[in-house]
Amino acid sequence: MRTPVTIIGAGLGGLVLARVLHVHGIPAAVYEAEASPTARTQGGMLDIHDYNGQLAVEAAGLMDEFRGLILEGRQALRLLDRHGTVLFEEADDGTGGRPEVQRGELRRILLDSLPAGTVRWGHKVTGVRALGEGRHEVTFADGATVATSLLVGADGAWSRVRPLLSAATPEYVGRSFVETYLFDADTRHPATAKAVGGGSMGAHGPTPGKGIQAHRESGDTLHTYVLLTEPLEWFAAIDFTDPAAATARIAREFDGWAPELTALITDGDTAPVLRPHYALPIGHRWDRVPGVTLVGDAAHLSAPDGEGANLAMLDGAELGKALAAHPGDVEAALAEYEQGMFSRSARVATESAKLFEALSGDNPAQKLINFLTGRGQSR
Repeated sequence: MRTPVTIIGAGLGGLVLARVLHVHGIPAAVYEAEASPTARTQGGMLDIHDYNGQLAVEAAGLMDEFRGLILEGRQALRLLDRHGTVLFEEADDGTGGRPEVQRGELRRILLDSLPAGTVRWGHKVTGVRALGEGRHEVTFADGATVATSLLVGADGAWSRVRPLLSAATPEYVGRSFVETYLFDADTRHPATAKAVGGGSMGAHGPTPGKGIQAHRESGDTLHTYVLLTEPLEWFAAIDFTDPAAATARIAREFDGWAPELTALITDGDTAPVLRPHYALPIGHRWDRVPGVTLVGDAAHLSAPDGEGANLAMLDGAELGKALAAHPGDVEAALAEYEQGMFSRSARVATESAKLFEALSGDNPAQKLINFLTGRGQSR
């Protein structure tokens, strides 16, 4: 079986690519390991930026549908100290520069915009090999194979396609999130809901390396990311299969913090989930290999910085537009796409690294405020 464009991974980057190709009349097949669109939850809120993610939505022709997903007021931001005192507050000004949407809903409108059968669910990739002359063969867990003259790895941090292009592998950056949820927070946890506010909240102590971040999702659900800077061995000593014990151990790191903040940990309605942060080297790139490329985290994984989904979507849109602009010359399209992608992903990763380095010193809250108040001049 041969298809013009074979995309591995039905995340946001792969789906935007498939959609932009469809807009330009170019067929594609997307192979996804998950069994169905609802096989797992799709994460929390995303702020989709007007300088990258929204450009991808426009290229996909889905701005009206996108506007219908925006949760009003969620762009609000506040920073607190460990006692719950507000240090900085930024209202949602309604301009839509960084509007918030649910990741799962954004994925849904992309899936709904594709012709039936574009996404082939339940196709877990177990191997990829070069066939020569720019063609590649993909092998799936059930033994089936597909041969293609254009292969795109949109398959995330642990990409099966990446080794065709690069020997780089993600490395742990020394920080992790522990993720929890509070449901019905306005009625069941009013003090905590008030502390978080209407959008996102970050609380920091006087020392670096730890913090509590939370986001108000649809309704009165609070999605919490507890930030801890510890080696993987430290987390390995915590039994996350025992939610109560794991919760208690994580909460101990925040002794002395305001109870309305620690309730985000101790009163969670879901078992705590460890999310280690991995990254590829800043400026990761490769020499042009005929017939294959990468988008999103497969190409430029970095620690969570608010840009990952936006960059993945823009990658998909830019690759789709390049292929449409160079009919019959796939290599010219891939070279054009990669040149732009390498440049923007390295720039964003460098900016993020500088921010994280600044936050690793004393008084991280003030350093973050300095960054946020100067953000308008950096774009």
